[in-house]
Amino acid sequence: MHPIRRLPAIDGNPGWFETSPSRHTPLGKRLTGDTHFDFAIVGAGFTGVALARRLAELHPQASIALVEALEVGQGTSGRNAGFIIDVPHNVDGGDAGAEHDRQLYALNTTAIERLRRLRDQYGIDCAWHDAGKYMSAHEARHVGALERFAAALNAAGFPSEFIEGQGLARRLGTGYYRAAVYTPGNVLVNPAALVRGLAASLPESVTLFSSSPVLGCEHGAHHTLRFAHGSLRAERLTLTVGSFSEAFGQARNRVATLFTYASLTEPLTQAEAAEHFPEVRPWGTTSAHPAGTTVRFTPDRRLFVRNTFHYQPALRTREAHLHEARDQHRRSFEARFPALAGKAFAYTWGGLIGMTLNHHSVFRHEGDNLYAVAGCNGVGVAKGTYLGHYMAEYMSGLHSAELGFILANSQPTWIPPDPLRKVGATLRLRRELAGAGGEI
Repeated sequence: MHPIRRLPAIDGNPGWFETSPSRHTPLGKRLTGDTHFDFAIVGAGFTGVALARRLAELHPQASIALVEALEVGQGTSGRNAGFIIDVPHNVDGGDAGAEHDRQLYALNTTAIERLRRLRDQYGIDCAWHDAGKYMSAHEARHVGALERFAAALNAAGFPSEFIEGQGLARRLGTGYYRAAVYTPGNVLVNPAALVRGLAASLPESVTLFSSSPVLGCEHGAHHTLRFAHGSLRAERLTLTVGSFSEAFGQARNRVATLFTYASLTEPLTQAEAAEHFPEVRPWGTTSAHPAGTTVRFTPDRRLFVRNTFHYQPALRTREAHLHEARDQHRRSFEARFPALAGKAFAYTWGGLIGMTLNHHSVFRHEGDNLYAVAGCNGVGVAKGTYLGHYMAEYMSGLHSAELGFILANSQPTWIPPDPLRKVGATLRLRRELAGAGGEI
């Protein structure tokens, strides 16, 4: 039995989960006793729920277990910035070219429309907003990155708008940014509320086990997972545990895990919103620099700030790092919204990003009816959704052009183990943070 020594933890106070409308609705049950299923999926994030749903469609008579260590929405899928991105951007675009970007766009938009249909069908309350997305620059030296991004969008045939000066300030309610590229197809959500709604609406053939961390696993003709008060035996097992893949002995030296941090304010009063954000619609912006700050103005009049990165091989953060991040969030917030300097942060939390060197995800058959998906490179809502969907088809022997594209682009390059990984990641982070300047 392979022991699982690194378990998911709640790092800080995850604001999206705490403000989710379904926060107090029980989802799933703890795994107790000895159980048996045809399929088992570990990880009830966007990848896991999409995989479970598609398996249930393809194998309606099969029994499917979906296992989550925390409550649904408390993990990585509920801690991100809440962008469902349609066009490739600086985190996940790489240098693959326009045709590659068009194929990626087709997968992303299919995932968005699938999520939209499920939201509508099941009435998922997740602050869904077809807001588009800004990529913004504060310093003149970073405007060139926006211009290159706009040129790549134009080459691929994606609609976009380059906005500068006062026109941009009127849209965002802040004059901090010099310029931005706006793309209209992005969706903004409360990601914890969305993934909880998706999990709650899974078919009856899917049994959800929550607050049930896997403590050990054994692979063979059948797969056995050990829990504190029981076990699960399955014919086929898929790991959608992202940064914890190596803890299960899979995807070794392929995914580097970074911690990043976010804060969410108390809601603005109606008077504050009227004074500082007159006629401003909810919006979200990423940065022209990869280490820059992500900011959102939400439908419930909160402001969201995300920045600061650490390499944490233990897969959990420290209280000191949370305090450090919150202090940086305060500086970033007040630089952009000086008139709201006294506005309190209600929540600050940390979250994991699984990165690969060449931006390829792990999507593979590990042998003996064992499969793994990991490494969404910071764009996991759409990407996790389509990877989960097509993993179910891959497991079922179905073939398509979309699956072929995914397989061709799921060859992550080798990453050295620690301590070399830690040294490399630390040096890279220092260089990126130093180069970001005012984008943080």
